[in-house]
Amino acid sequence: MSETRELEVALGERRYPIRIGRGLLGDAAALAALVPGRHALVVTDAHVAPHYLPLVAAALGGKQVGTLVLPPGEQEKTLASFGEVMAALAALGASRDATVLALGGGVVGDLAGFAAACWMRGVRFVQLPTTLLAMVDSSVGGKTAVDLPEGKNLVGAFHQPAAVVADTATLATLPPRELRAGLAEVVKYGALGDAGFFAWLEAHADALLARDDATLAEAIARCCAHKAGIVARDETERGERMLLNFGHTFGHAIETQQGYGGLLHGEAVAVGMVLAARLSARLGRAPAADAERLAALLTRLGLPTTIPAGLDPAALLARMRLDKKAVSGTLRLILWRGVGQAEVVDTLPEADLLPVLSA
Repeated sequence: MSETRELEVALGERRYPIRIGRGLLGDAAALAALVPGRHALVVTDAHVAPHYLPLVAAALGGKQVGTLVLPPGEQEKTLASFGEVMAALAALGASRDATVLALGGGVVGDLAGFAAACWMRGVRFVQLPTTLLAMVDSSVGGKTAVDLPEGKNLVGAFHQPAAVVADTATLATLPPRELRAGLAEVVKYGALGDAGFFAWLEAHADALLARDDATLAEAIARCCAHKAGIVARDETERGERMLLNFGHTFGHAIETQQGYGGLLHGEAVAVGMVLAARLSARLGRAPAADAERLAALLTRLGLPTTIPAGLDPAALLARMRLDKKAVSGTLRLILWRGVGQAEVVDTLPEADLLPVLSA
């Protein structure tokens, strides 16, 4: 096991650790210590289960352990799948001291976390992210949700994990497309608030794509530290935490319009960030050169930067109106002043968006 990096999310008197390192899922004693009660339910998907479920289940051998293996993909993040998790908890006889462990990517983490928030009005849960996207973003901060046909993450709750354990060894089995999708969320942290980190990513793009362990661990730690700080200052997204949605309103509209069967979340966010940057330039808020710098980095990382063919701009705009970041019938977007300088923009006229959506 390589050097382990340890961070902390501090929410007043509530605190939880983020551990980042290679081989952490093989530390049976540490995993078992995260489940203090009698019952544990491990929620995972069919891609992840063959690789890592036996390891986690063995570490919890002294507990009453249930497992739920779901089909992979965003299309499974539904109320029906939520019902399956609740049924699994009921079959286990899970009590108030139960722990739900989310072993997988963002879909599993969001779904298992929401179930943990609702079972007996809230039980302990632990994030065991196995994708880069989940490690740097969705596993930290306590956002849990499921999707509806009308929009992404419309049903959910804030429910903080008891711990996040990011085993970077799991990235070795991550499909290349999923790795690239995770890198979009890595770029987001530089784009929204850390110009120095953005430049570091430009310098280390090749090493990230090559899965250099030290480079990935550094990127994950920097993203988690950035997010932990924001969450500590704004747990329930009333202010600064909104900046973490840079690119997401556009991206969620694309995902929803494609029926969650087109671009991956990170790919849609990549497109969304470029659209937000170009809109910022169009409105005179930011240099056009910075938008092209962002697009160039994302292209180097193998990510899309344009809206997929066949999506109607008016339909995308209608999806954006239902996004949970819209307020009182007006659009709220995260735009920027340039690399590292995101900002919340309220009451943006819809007429300003259509040219960007139509480009």
